[in-house]
Amino acid sequence: MGEMADPIQFKDEGNKHFQAGEVDKAIECYTKAIKLCTDKKVLAVVYRNRSACFLKKESYTNAASDASKAIDVDAADVKALFRRCQALEKLGKLDMAFKDVQRCSTIEPKNKTFLETLRRLGAEIQAKLKTTFSTDSRVQNMFDILLDEEMDKDKKEMVLLLILTTPGPSSQIWIIFKVAIVMSSNSSLLDTQLTCMFVSEQAMAIIHLVGIDKLCSIMAVDNEDIALATCDLFQCINDSLTGGDRRFYGKEEALVLDASKDLKSILMALLEMVASKKVSGHGRDQALNLLTRNVPRKDKKDPDHSKSLFTIDHGLKKILKVCGQIPDLPDQLPMTENTQLIASVLLDKLWDDLRCDPERDNYREVCDEYIKGKFDPNDMDRNIHAINALSGLLQGPFEVGNQLVGRQGIMEMMVALCGSEREVDQMVAVEALIHSSTKMSRASFIITNGVSLLKDIYKKTKNDKIKIRALVGLCKLGSAGGDDYSMRQFAEGSTEKLAKQCRKWLCNSAMDTRTRKWAIEGLAYLTQDADVKDDFVEDDPAMKAMFDLAKVGTSKDKTILYAVACTLVNCTNSYEKKDIMPELVQLAKFSKQHVPEQHPKDKKDFIQKRVKRMLKGGVISALTVMVKADNVLLTDQTKEMLARVFLALADDPKDRGTICAHGGGKALIPLALEGSAIGKVRAAHALAKIAAVSNPEIAFPGERIYEVVRPLVSLLHPERDGVQNYEALLSLTNLAGLNDKLRVKILKEKALPEIEQYMFEDHDHIRQAATECMCNLVTCKEVQDRYLEDGNDRLKLLVLMCVEDNEKLQRAAAGGLAMLTAAQKKLCTKMTLVTLQWMEILQRLILHDQPQIQHRGLVIVYNMLNSDDNELAKKLMESEILEILTVIGKAMDNPKRQIVIDVARTCLVKAMDLGLIKPFTTP
Repeated sequence: MGEMADPIQFKDEGNKHFQAGEVDKAIECYTKAIKLCTDKKVLAVVYRNRSACFLKKESYTNAASDASKAIDVDAADVKALFRRCQALEKLGKLDMAFKDVQRCSTIEPKNKTFLETLRRLGAEIQAKLKTTFSTDSRVQNMFDILLDEEMDKDKKEMVLLLILTTPGPSSQIWIIFKVAIVMSSNSSLLDTQLTCMFVSEQAMAIIHLVGIDKLCSIMAVDNEDIALATCDLFQCINDSLTGGDRRFYGKEEALVLDASKDLKSILMALLEMVASKKVSGHGRDQALNLLTRNVPRKDKKDPDHSKSLFTIDHGLKKILKVCGQIPDLPDQLPMTENTQLIASVLLDKLWDDLRCDPERDNYREVCDEYIKGKFDPNDMDRNIHAINALSGLLQGPFEVGNQLVGRQGIMEMMVALCGSEREVDQMVAVEALIHSSTKMSRASFIITNGVSLLKDIYKKTKNDKIKIRALVGLCKLGSAGGDDYSMRQFAEGSTEKLAKQCRKWLCNSAMDTRTRKWAIEGLAYLTQDADVKDDFVEDDPAMKAMFDLAKVGTSKDKTILYAVACTLVNCTNSYEKKDIMPELVQLAKFSKQHVPEQHPKDKKDFIQKRVKRMLKGGVISALTVMVKADNVLLTDQTKEMLARVFLALADDPKDRGTICAHGGGKALIPLALEGSAIGKVRAAHALAKIAAVSNPEIAFPGERIYEVVRPLVSLLHPERDGVQNYEALLSLTNLAGLNDKLRVKILKEKALPEIEQYMFEDHDHIRQAATECMCNLVTCKEVQDRYLEDGNDRLKLLVLMCVEDNEKLQRAAAGGLAMLTAAQKKLCTKMTLVTLQWMEILQRLILHDQPQIQHRGLVIVYNMLNSDDNELAKKLMESEILEILTVIGKAMDNPKRQIVIDVARTCLVKAMDLGLIKPFTTP
């Protein structure tokens, strides 16, 4: 072979080796032939033959390459095409292999091998396409990449970007978006504000694909963004499995799956996270938040509260363990500043969700057993853990905590701990005393036994955290009498001194936020005293410091919100006040019973001055930021207090523009839509006050204006008081005058029957406001149809209102009639049938001394002339109305009454056109 120089000889020698099964030697010969060959046709044959060798060796890439070189010379080389087809098929490139065999079958259409290969590849391609483009396949591929700890970070980010750029939220690949975000270590992607919902089948697939334990382990990491993203994913899964996601998903919804087992597994996993040392503080917060959102019933009418009972049986002690943690002691659970308060909120919601006494007794017994089990005379750490857990109950279900505090030895233990030499004991005990002294009976015990200890702690300790808590304890005890001027617990001037110290600490920006928060807590108690209120609102630096802390609190320490809200409620006197009958006061004095006394500075003029100072100090900006706090700690009670403050601030119409200018109108909308029943009513009332006197387009810009309608309509309910009804009607009148879209929105909220009902109200102001509102709504076809209906007195009422003594009511009723008769000609005739005095009423309108009312009457006359009812028009011209029209029409032009004169002249012209009168001519 070494002496051969002819490529043909190398080719032939290679053929012999191939036939003998010596593939490696054949490849060697063909390679030498390729190096020597200059003839393209011979070269193509050699490449084709070597391609066959590579196929035998299963070197499919080389086989496809050699076959391609042969095809480059002769595109119709069937053998080369088929060999490349075989190689490409083995390489998984089915579409390319299919094209090659398709060309082979075109050249040799009767070749059975080609036809069979063509059929087989076609079927494989269809199956692969179905698999490749299925959601399950894509989800699985992406999970494989995202969950692979060894996978390159750039590769993971590329997958995330692929998910983020998938067109349209309708694409099914979005079901893995939240999972992808959770798995990502890219903080910029974690900030993406997108949401994802799944149908139940997809949610269950994610649970089983990723695993609940895996998701919990991710939420447990010490990264707030990742913990929050995982929490969002859990919430989406829960909503999908429980039906909380109300969106329509088409036929995918038809598949009914039993999700109870998965929901129970998620609940158990979250309860395990609550008391696990492996979970970070952020992860624990999110686990508690998920339990708070999803365990208690959202609707108390729902009979199923099994999740709450299950949580109490399997997790109540774990939640109490969180409440009992002392961060200053070693070997404690990782927590954030909010963890224990979130746990208290959960305890409270679980207690509220119980339905009967046996269930509540069981709750109390579990708590009692846990706290008693922690008391140990030989272990002070266990004792303060029990006291701290009790503080958690006092901040949550107070009824339970208060009952446990009443057990023998508990209060004595708290007072004794105040005298301990350990600072941590003092801090825990002081906090417990603060929380337990809410009830007057408890406060009296502590005043008797613990005030001197708190004073000593305050004077002697050098630890600011303990000092401020002792101060707050004294503040709470000093305010135990509430706003009753005769029930002061301390000597005259003592509460003012305590408040002054609180303001001093509040203004000290060198202190940490959590310590300054306690100063606000002290003011929340002390501002029940009117002297303290006045001093506080006069102290601009202190007020500004509190507002600044409130703004910071929405993102860092949410516990500030409640304390600030309490302080503002006290300063504006917007708390609930009971009306005391004078007769009962006299009776109480006669029987020598205590009668609460009002502080002189709690009278209306003092309250108004405080409100003005607070508005000037920037209270609205602080309130708008507080409302935006998106956290479970912005409780319904806090929302209610914020709504009360807004209502008090909006009392004076002159201040409502200031409220709108600082975003108060927009902030009130969520308060009016979500929260407690009382809170929603207060917020809706504040909205009504603003919308009644302000330009709604400025007060509620953009689409927000349509969100205002529902809260306002809710104030029309018969259970609301007259002032709320009246101001709601005024605000709806204002809105209805803007555009058709708002009028339709008011009708969709089913306000029309209520407005009609108030048109029959005895109270003049309410009846006037309802009529004005109806006047602005009559341009709607739905309202006009109601007036066209037979068998009701709607039109008659409107006609009779035109002769009421109240000029504003007359104007509204006449305006409504003018628009109705212009829109519906049939109503012109119907108007003459509802009352026999219609002609007299019409004459009184067009003779009215108020141009606005006279103008409306003349428009009604014109509408009757233009109604296509010739008999009606003739009757009008045969009456004294013609003489009145003539007198008005002949009057000299007058800018103040020109619109009246012009309409009268138009009526006369119309009568001439109808042939009912002739023009005046001079002989």
